[in-house]
Formats: sequence, structure tokens, C-alpha cells
Amino acid sequence: MAKNMLPMKPGGGIMGKLITAVIGLALIMLVVKYPSDVASWVTGAGHILTGLADGLVTFFRAL
Repeated sequence: MAKNMLPMKPGGGIMGKLITAVIGLALIMLVVKYPSDVASWVTGAGHILTGLADGLVTFFRAL
């Protein structure tokens, strides 16, 4: 059996699973109830990430 490079607890508590399930259900509810709002949020996040990547590239090219 190979050693695990990142040892982690195999299970997890009931609270962690419950919180994950509640967050997942909330996200699904948002997508189903307000699809255009969620699409604009994702588009905005994409623009932010693109701007961040462009800024990093500009910074490293200037070095």
C-alpha cells in the first residue's frame, strides 16, 4: 500500500457533511430560482479572474 502524501481524516463528522449539503442545496436553489443573476455573478467573477491574470502577466513581463 502506497503512502499518502497528504494524510487526511478518511471520514468526516456529520456537521461537515451537513454544512456541505446545505451549501450545495442553497447553490442549486439559487441557480434554479435566479439563473440570470447567477450567470451575471459568474461572468463578473470571470472578469475579475481574467483581470487578475492579466495583471500578473504584466507584472512578470516587467521584471
